Amino acid sequence: MSLQFSVINHQLHQARQVSSPNQSARNSAGSIDLLVIHNISLPPGEFGGTDIDDLFCNCLQVAKHAFFEEIAELRVSAHLLINREGLVTQYVPFDRKAWHAGESCFSGRKNCNEFSIGVELEGTDTIPFTEIQYQVLIEVAHALMNEYPAISADRIVGHSDIAPGRKTDPGPCFDWERFRTALQKIDSGKIQP
Repeated sequence: MSLQFSVINHQLHQARQVSSPNQSARNSAGSIDLLVIHNISLPPGEFGGTDIDDLFCNCLQVAKHAFFEEIAELRVSAHLLINREGLVTQYVPFDRKAWHAGESCFSGRKNCNEFSIGVELEGTDTIPFTEIQYQVLIEVAHALMNEYPAISADRIVGHSDIAPGRKTDPGPCFDWERFRTALQKIDSGKIQP
């Protein structure tokens, strides 16, 4: 069953909307031309619940888990989260800067937050992602590429690609070949998203 995602006024129409305060205006006059894939789980290795929402909205309940004390002061966000069941949440409009990439560089351009869209997959480096997460990610990426044509298949990267040595996500369990092949099939018209 296809979800047929669409972008309207820099919002993913079918996404659940939760506004993160961790966003700002883009300083760059250039276009959005990079899609960065991440993974996140809170607490580490655990799925479900509201902890990711809470982190991105600066209301993480520190007493809930010992790890949360380490990250309580972080001010981070992403444009989108795709959870294990394929539910998409949008935290930041695409025309604004989400705080997902940190210190980063792509093709000689630093501060990737200025020109990228960040998508978090609920997961870890060591646990395979779900079938529905791949399906939704492929459809979301296709919708974003249609809305922001400067994002091409070769401008979809992992956090590890723009912050090597500092970040490892989306990790070795992310199947890049599967993802890129499916995107290519959509673009060539062989399958409908």
